[in-house]
Order: sequence, then structure tokens, then C-alpha cells
Amino acid sequence: MAENTTPAAQNVPQAASRVNRPLNARGQDAHTEGKTTIAEGVVAKVAGIAAREVSGVYALGGGGARALGAIRDAINATDLTQGVKVEVGESQAAADITIVVEYGAPIQEVADQVRSRVAGAINRLVGLEVVEVNVDVNDVHIPGDDNNDDDSNEKRVQ
Repeated sequence: MAENTTPAAQNVPQAASRVNRPLNARGQDAHTEGKTTIAEGVVAKVAGIAAREVSGVYALGGGGARALGAIRDAINATDLTQGVKVEVGESQAAADITIVVEYGAPIQEVADQVRSRVAGAINRLVGLEVVEVNVDVNDVHIPGDDNNDDDSNEKRVQ
């Protein structure tokens, strides 16, 4: 095949292409250049999902956040990062989780399980070393405290 020798083609500089580099290795063991950046929101969502999976956790977040969360839930826009704050570095992460524990559940055990699950999920799914998970138990949920738990429709006054 003849080489393109038009004057216009000769004046175009041959820039190094990101996709036309020779490969040093092939197959699954090949390492490619590039950088992965994981947003704090992704880490917060992973932490929030992991914390909600722990038995004894009724909800995440403080009173105001839970009230706003109830509105979001009603319109199918659940915020999985509610009650979760994270700090993400290049290779490490730290998380602060605010929870409401169900009455009767051993609070220290629930907090320890939240800490363990959140650290494990961030490490396994995101690949970051977890240096700290702080658990703030904000409230204890007692069945019957919510309007949703009230099965009777009796009026208090007539």
C-alpha cells in the first residue's frame, strides 16, 4: 500500500495517541495506565447500604434528616447516604454514621456490627483502607412511637 504523501499529510504532526500505544502484555494480567477516582458520594452510599443491613438498625440520620428522608421515601427518592459522612483520600477512607437503634437490641453490639460491616463493605467494594468508622447512636426507636405503627384509627376526642 502506498504511503500518503500529499503535502497536507506531511505537515500534520503525529501526536502520541492514547489508544495506539503498543501493549507490553496481553490477557488478564495486563495492567493499563490510568487513574481511578471514586467520589465521596459513592463511598457514602456503600457505607449507608452496609449500615442499613445490620439487624437492630431502625434508621440512619438524626431527627431532621429522618423527617426529610420520610418525604423522600414517599416519592421513591430514598437517600441512601442519609446519616452518613465520609472522608476519602487516595487510598484511605473514614466514615461517620448516625443510627437509630431498635429498642431491645443491644446498642454496643449493633454499633460494633455497623462499624464492622461498613469498614468491610468499603474495603471490599471500593478498595480503600478504612482507618476509622465512628458510630453515633442518635435515638432508640420504640414500636408505637411512629404514626405508621398505630393500627387503631380511634379518635382521642369526640
